[in-house]
Amino acid sequence: MRNFLLAIALFFTVSLPSMVNAKEVYTPQQGDPERTAILNAVRPILEVRLGKPIEFFVSWLRVYDGWAFAAVNPQRPGGGQIDPHTPVYEPWEHQDGLQTVVLLKHDYGQWNVVEFAIGPTDAYWEGLPLYQQFPKAFLFGQ
Repeated sequence: MRNFLLAIALFFTVSLPSMVNAKEVYTPQQGDPERTAILNAVRPILEVRLGKPIEFFVSWLRVYDGWAFAAVNPQRPGGGQIDPHTPVYEPWEHQDGLQTVVLLKHDYGQWNVVEFAIGPTDAYWEGLPLYQQFPKAFLFGQ
C-alpha cells in the first residue's frame, strides 16, 4: 500500500505541474479584456502613422505563453477607410495595404509591442530567430 501511495504522489509531483503549465495557442474573443488590452497596445503606433482615431478589423489574433501575434486592418470608426494620402501616412514601395502584423509580449503587467510591420507582402517572420521559439500554430494558425 505504501508503494502505491508513493507512486500516486510521484505521479502528481511530476505530472501535475506540467498539466498546470501546459502551453496552448488560443484566440481571445471579441469583448475579452485581454483582446482589448492587446489592441490598445497596438493602437498608438498606428495612430501616430495614420492619424486618429483608429479601430481595428482583426484578421487573426493568437496568444501563446505571454506572447500575442496578430494581423489587424486599421480603419476609421464605423469601418471608414483611411486615406492613404494623409500627411502622416508613410507609404512603402513594397507595402501591400495597411494590414499590420504585430508581435507583442506581456511584461510589467501590460502588453508591449516587440515588432510590427505595416503592409508586409510575405511571412517575413518565417526563419527569424525570435520567431523560432513559437509553435507553428502561433505563427500560422495550424
